[in-house]
Amino acid sequence: METADAPLLHEGLGLADLAHVLALVEAGVVPASAAKDLARELLQILSTPPEEFPYDPVYGDAYNSRERELESRIGDAAGWLHTGRTRREAGRIAFRIALRRKLLDLHDAVGDLALALASAARLHAETLWADTTYLQPAQPSTFGHYLGAFAEETTRHFDRIQAAHRWANRSPAGSGGVGGSPVLVNRKRDAATLGFDEPGWHTRDIMWSVDGLVDAVVSATQTAATVDRLAEDLEIFASPAFGYVRLDASLCRASVLMPQKRNPYALAVIRAGAGVLLGRTSGLMATQRTPSARTDNWLHAYGEVASSVDLATRLVRLGTAVVRSLEVDEEALARAAGAHFTGAADLAESMVLHQGLDYRSAYRVVGRAVAAAVEGERTVLDRSHLDIAAWDLFGHGLSDLPDVESITDPATIVSTRDVLGGSAPNRVREHAERIEQLAGHAQQWARDTRTAAEIAEHAVVRRAEALTLS
Repeated sequence: METADAPLLHEGLGLADLAHVLALVEAGVVPASAAKDLARELLQILSTPPEEFPYDPVYGDAYNSRERELESRIGDAAGWLHTGRTRREAGRIAFRIALRRKLLDLHDAVGDLALALASAARLHAETLWADTTYLQPAQPSTFGHYLGAFAEETTRHFDRIQAAHRWANRSPAGSGGVGGSPVLVNRKRDAATLGFDEPGWHTRDIMWSVDGLVDAVVSATQTAATVDRLAEDLEIFASPAFGYVRLDASLCRASVLMPQKRNPYALAVIRAGAGVLLGRTSGLMATQRTPSARTDNWLHAYGEVASSVDLATRLVRLGTAVVRSLEVDEEALARAAGAHFTGAADLAESMVLHQGLDYRSAYRVVGRAVAAAVEGERTVLDRSHLDIAAWDLFGHGLSDLPDVESITDPATIVSTRDVLGGSAPNRVREHAERIEQLAGHAQQWARDTRTAAEIAEHAVVRRAEALTLS
């Protein structure tokens, strides 16, 4: 099981080992010839694909296989690599290097999703539809406003992922066995060498705390949950019973038996993946319930955490493909926008403003009128329905009855939602611009962060190469 994590840790272990050799050289600990031999072979191992390296579970974890291989190549000189550092420290460094990269990949995927949703929201800023709660028609809105809600939620994942990255981007280097190393005392320098933001501020905490593992998986699961909620809706909206949307053919599968069926398979993949991540989150949290400084809560952590972030990244990218290629039947949405008495609440509010009724009384009048219309198999209201309902409820009619048709017109209703974050077309476009700005800033942070780490990692390799030539 531990050796199965070798591909994940391979490059990070190589970088950690090279940085450690450089730190030992600067501390004047390791002889020059041994340092040169170590640097040469470690560079060779680093350039070897993990599937070609002789990782073998008979020796324990990946670190032990690497140690055995080094010893077979350079003999006792390999022993200098142990100075001032535990095997566990090397593994923690390697894992954090891998995790910070994967979190940035997830961050990039979330940024693309936010931009795709913003673009779709702008495209459908004027597309009328009946927004729903409990899958029941509620009020006229715009489909762009609906999509914008998912875009807004998506931007909050930036903060979650960045917080998880801050944990991952702290360095365990120089932790020693427990309380620090008497040999490698410049932990800030050693952290910067590998592109970490800073060293862990407590050596026991940076080596053994597991809350950051949970945060990473929770942040990943949250991103998948957002895409899942959209997928859950779209699966319903894509059914013939609704007929609101249609997925691109590349995201569907045909039934092998029934030639008329067009299954929105990508949505099922998203839903299943989100379920897997929820299970992994609870499983990871269960394994973290151990006394401190134990191995059992780390045995599964490397693979589980990394694969969870990877899975979330794939699900978010799949969700982005769904959004970018989604076909929306605007006519079907428009037909539904004014059906099922979706303007009833606006009609009641108009009666409050113009007939002097309190809202509860107006609500009862409109509700009684709707009930009567449904019973009479009518699909629209007119003034007479309201007047009859008022007589039934209050024993008198209403003066200056409202213009029901204009008040309940979906386009008119949407135009009145001209508030910050509202469904009026100009507000939907305004919100889409906000999403694009937030996503742009977040993507720039990710680019800068990735570049800084890559520069540091490349510098370690160049310094090690120079050491072999000295």
